[in-house]
Parts: sequence; structure tokens; C-alpha cells
Amino acid sequence: MDYVKESYELAKKRYAEIGVDTDAVLERLKNIPISMHCWQGDDVIGFENPDGELTGGIQTTGNYPGKARTPDELRADIEKALSMIPGKHRINLHAIYGDFEGNVERDKIEPKHFAKWVEWAKKNGVGLDFNPTCFSHPMSADGLTISHPDKEVRDYWIRHCKACRKIAAYFGEELGTPAVTNFWFPDGMKDITVNKYGMRKYMAEGLDEVFSVEYPEEYTLDAVESKVFGIGAESYTVGSNEFCTGYAISRGKLVCLDAGHFHPTEVISDKLSAIFCFSKDVLLHVSRPVRWDSDHVVILNDELKNIAEELVRGNFIERTHIGLDFFDASINRIAAWVIGMRNMQKALLLALLEPSEQLKEYEATFDYTSRLAMLEEIKTLPAGAVWDYFCQINNVPVGDAWLKEVKAYENDVLLKR
Repeated sequence: MDYVKESYELAKKRYAEIGVDTDAVLERLKNIPISMHCWQGDDVIGFENPDGELTGGIQTTGNYPGKARTPDELRADIEKALSMIPGKHRINLHAIYGDFEGNVERDKIEPKHFAKWVEWAKKNGVGLDFNPTCFSHPMSADGLTISHPDKEVRDYWIRHCKACRKIAAYFGEELGTPAVTNFWFPDGMKDITVNKYGMRKYMAEGLDEVFSVEYPEEYTLDAVESKVFGIGAESYTVGSNEFCTGYAISRGKLVCLDAGHFHPTEVISDKLSAIFCFSKDVLLHVSRPVRWDSDHVVILNDELKNIAEELVRGNFIERTHIGLDFFDASINRIAAWVIGMRNMQKALLLALLEPSEQLKEYEATFDYTSRLAMLEEIKTLPAGAVWDYFCQINNVPVGDAWLKEVKAYENDVLLKR
């Protein structure tokens, strides 16, 4: 495709006029990993009990054919998706995605159940991240886990979370890159709640116990994730934004901001600069809510671009662990991964192509006219040509050519499951 290189050379000259080195931008973008969530590949069912149903504020809709039924099928699907996404990335696992032989209780899972994932990660040159799975289980049937009034239930989930941290540390030690372990709990109440403080006190005490074992930061990092509400927890969520932010900052943990876990008019892009004033690192779960936390496939919309802009303008890239979190069973699941990952990268590219330092100078000298003018002019610069060239030099399909590969894989593999 000679036109791709030719178009890039023209775009390179145009960006140079505003002081942006596109070659340097592409080199930086290539080295920004995004953690791709495994649960898009099978509708968040996992391999603990393939016939299980989702509970605790999580719901996947749709019945598109070809979902992964085994760990090997899921790994094959992930490999296919990664072959169409430029750069080197990470894979985010939930605790129910181990290679289990028979029934293994969640408080009994061990590194050995994820040894095949580590072997696969080494082969493919990717890092692994991890999450306890505190939903879709008899011990979460009351809508409460680590904040449950019954100590036996609380202790069960504390043991599960401890086991997950041990597995994450195993990932980090084996792969030479720290696994980010994210803690989200579905705990909450459907209707008017009286003892809110009591449940939050249980959760704080439980988390303190979970984190009582020290692991080197080069092996694993811990994050806590908040939510406004979930199905069955419409009136009260124990792990609210205030609770999780306060806990993380006071305990030296990462704050996890999920783009779908706030009010419909509330955005996480505006929270980043505030959190970074007090937190060393931040974990992002980039999703797309449609009226509620519906976890739609990430598109290149204003909020995605705003998130990327904040990361670049604040020099937060190296302090941010970017992960995706959506699950759509109404479309080809591999296409969903490719669309979401490539859009996250496109948003980062647009932000990196912005003359941020010049814009900051305009702002610092109160030249708001130039600031607004530049912000508007860069919207129509040839970023698409830069993106196409980025794909080409990273040996992945340019434009929508990847869709033909997905359709072929669907016919050859997915529809035969």
C-alpha cells in the first residue's frame, strides 16, 4: 500500500508545522500497553461452571454464535484479536478463567490453575493482570460478600481475594511485569438501607485483612474499584466512589476508575487530575455506558478522547494502567475486542498528536483566543493517515481490512463450535 506511506509523509509535514514529531509519537504509542479483558470472549461465564449465570449487578445480553467454551478456545480467540491490534499489550483475567479440572472452590484456587495462562503469555509476549470474581456464586447470593453480616461469608471472600493476590504475584514473578489486581465487589442493597456504616466498616476491615500479606510491587499492584449501583443494588452500594477513593489513598493502593460506574452525566476524564494529586498510579477500566453501566464496546467518542487527552496533557501515561471492560454478546466477540482496543489506541494517538506544551503556554499567558483556535484547528488535521501508517509498520491490517479476517475466522472456527 504505497498510498499509506505517501499519505503519512504528507501528514508528517503538516504536523511538523505545529511542532509535533509524528515519528516520535508513533514510537511512544507502540510502547503503551492496554490490558485486554478476557471476559468479552465468553460473556463473563468463565470455566468454573460453564452453565452458570451472571449475578450481582452484571448482565450480558445477546446470543451471537461462537463464544469460547474452554480456556484453549479463549486463548486462540485472544491470539486472533491481538494479531489485528498494533503494539504489545496485556491480558486481564478474572479468577473464574483458570484451567480447572473438576470443581475448585474459589477460596482454594492456586497458581497451578493458571500455569497454562502463564505459559501462553510467555509465548505471546504479553503481561497478565487479575481480578477476584465475587459474583455469580452461592456465597454472593444475598448481594453481599466481604461486607456480609455473617462472618463465615466474609471470611470466604477474604480467602478468595488472598488467593487471587498470590496468583497475581505468581504472574508478575514469572513474566517480569507486575500484575495489577483489581478488587470490585457487587455488595449493596436494593432498597432503603439502614446500617450503611456497618457494612462499609466490614468491607474496610476485610480489605485490610486481604492486603495483610506483603508482595513486592514488581510482582503485583492492588487496586480498588467503585460503583454507583448495580442490578439488585439500586439504592446503596457499599464500595462507593468515596469509600474506594478514601480506602485506596489511605492504604497506598491504586484507585480504579471505571468509565461506566458513575452517574450518566458524570465522567472519569474530569477525575483523573484530582486523583493523581494524591495517588501514585491509577487503574482505568475503559467502558461505554448507555444510560447505565451497560458496558458497551468502546467507540471513539468524546469521553474516550477526553480520557486520553487528560493522560497526555498531565503526563500521566507512565502512571496509568489502561484496561478495557465491556462485554457484548450481540456481535462477533473478536470484532468487539479489535474495535475497542484500536479505538483506545486511536484516542491516545489523537492526544499525542496534540501540541500540548504550546497549548499550555497559551493558557499560562492567558491567551485563550489562541488556545481555542488551536484546539479547533487540530480537529481536522490528518490523524487518520498517521493511524494507517502505525498499523502498517506494526504489521496489522490497515483500515477495515481486519474485518475480513474476523469474518473468515468466524466461518472457519467460531460457527463450528
